[in-house]
Amino acid sequence: MGYAAAQRLRNDGHRVITVDRHEADITADLSTSHGRAHATEAVLAASDGHLDGAVMAAGVGPRPGRGSAENILSVNYFGVVELAQAWRPALASAGSAKVVVVGSNSATTMPMVPGRAVRALLRGDLPGALRVVRMFGSAAPAMAYGASKIAVARWVRRTAVQPMWAGAGIRLNAIAPGAINTPLLGEQLSSPRQAKAVKNFPVPVGGFGDPDHIAAWIHFMLSDAADFLCGSVIFVDGGSDAYFRADHWPRRVPIRAIPRYLYRMAAFSTATRHQDR
Repeated sequence: MGYAAAQRLRNDGHRVITVDRHEADITADLSTSHGRAHATEAVLAASDGHLDGAVMAAGVGPRPGRGSAENILSVNYFGVVELAQAWRPALASAGSAKVVVVGSNSATTMPMVPGRAVRALLRGDLPGALRVVRMFGSAAPAMAYGASKIAVARWVRRTAVQPMWAGAGIRLNAIAPGAINTPLLGEQLSSPRQAKAVKNFPVPVGGFGDPDHIAAWIHFMLSDAADFLCGSVIFVDGGSDAYFRADHWPRRVPIRAIPRYLYRMAAFSTATRHQDR
């Protein structure tokens, strides 16, 4: 998906700096703090400290080899958050930068993901999150994947509206793909057991998505048309999220979450109605 997005951007005339473990402008292993620091500095050097946008598409799934719980948590959460935070000044210098985080509909369609692991990630506590998911034994990588995607979506929502982001002209949003025809999905389909689970998972429109579908959405979310898009998580998953959560969203804001000035406005409106009577 990241490759398809980069190709689309290049075809549109943009200069793209890629980061990956292999065959990229900057090679770095985002599963380590050293690799993340190297990627951060190398991108800033290559861009002269000015970024018009960023696509945080690096991710690892629960797969043999590099799909350990620790690797998944490190890449999927810290590989997004640490780099985006370090690049914030360079993004702010553009005045109207866009950042797109590639999440997953697993954040809302995967059951039993431990909330303690999500909270640990949001605190920046990798060892704590790892301890929690390892309690699930052989399912630890899957739980790590779900926790990482929930945590990164919540980080986007919390961070996007802050003055140092929204107020600096940076629009931070996330896209949540469903089953997309990528090498990871291909590996899952090659396993009879995993293939059965994948094929039985509800996708109301049928079939699987294409990386170019996601690339087109990312391209839009990086454009001027997304100037009023802030803190959104866009599901591009063939309807799976809606299938499971038709009545869960949207919901009215809890009273305790209403800012004080809005509460005063509501109280004033109520008092006015009483006076009119």
